[in-house]
Amino acid sequence: MRAGEQAGILEALMNKIAVYKEKTEAIKGKIKKALFYPTAVLVVAFIITAILLIFVIPQFESLFQGFGADLPALTKMVINLSAIFQKWWWLIFGGLGGGIYALIEMKKRSKPMQHFFDRLLLKLPVIGAILNKGAIARFARTLSTMFAAGVPLVEAMESVAGAAGNIVYSDAILRIRDEVSTGTQLQQAMRNADLFPSMVVQMVAIGEEAGSLDAMLSKVADFYEEEVDNMVDSLSSLLEPMIMAILGVLVGGLVIAMYLPIFKMGSVV
Repeated sequence: MRAGEQAGILEALMNKIAVYKEKTEAIKGKIKKALFYPTAVLVVAFIITAILLIFVIPQFESLFQGFGADLPALTKMVINLSAIFQKWWWLIFGGLGGGIYALIEMKKRSKPMQHFFDRLLLKLPVIGAILNKGAIARFARTLSTMFAAGVPLVEAMESVAGAAGNIVYSDAILRIRDEVSTGTQLQQAMRNADLFPSMVVQMVAIGEEAGSLDAMLSKVADFYEEEVDNMVDSLSSLLEPMIMAILGVLVGGLVIAMYLPIFKMGSVV
């Protein structure tokens, strides 16, 4: 806004701000969607399993007590697990909830924990690639918008670091800012950070040489935003059969464990 007022191009820069916000919010929404889906499935699977162990398995246990025969090992294991859940369900649910809350608070308050979790997320299969590409897209989009607005590069890097969405990238961008402030070219500082793909570094190098850095960064942002969009769609398609398999193994395993003694008694008869 300040740059637009000083240069007399406030209308054009307001439009750039609107486009930037729309694109960054869209990319954030896609990344949240990618992370929310598997998390929700795991939570639902745990709740269904807990309900079966606490309420359904005890009904079978009372039935098996009159069999007068040894139960299969799988059935015994499920019954023992059910007994643990019945007795300590409050501790299990409370411990999980408290542990998740503690981890979230530690991540908020402790920078080493932020580094650990954000670095771990970037290394996860599939999801890590989405987060990496999303961070690069936000870096390129934010820097392109600010550079086109006439904000000095070193000053713009502060805002770019805040928009990265991952502390690993934020710290790397701040290191890049420090190197650029001492006279290092942006593309060389990005190469030294060892986080950005060679294609991104080459595009930045071309932009610096041609004097069209904002246009090149905008092209990088467009490319990686589309990549994130495609990967989120692919992840949704990939997760559907995996979700069915996980729920089938959990619920089906409990059902089989409960019916094994009945099958055994039928074969004896």
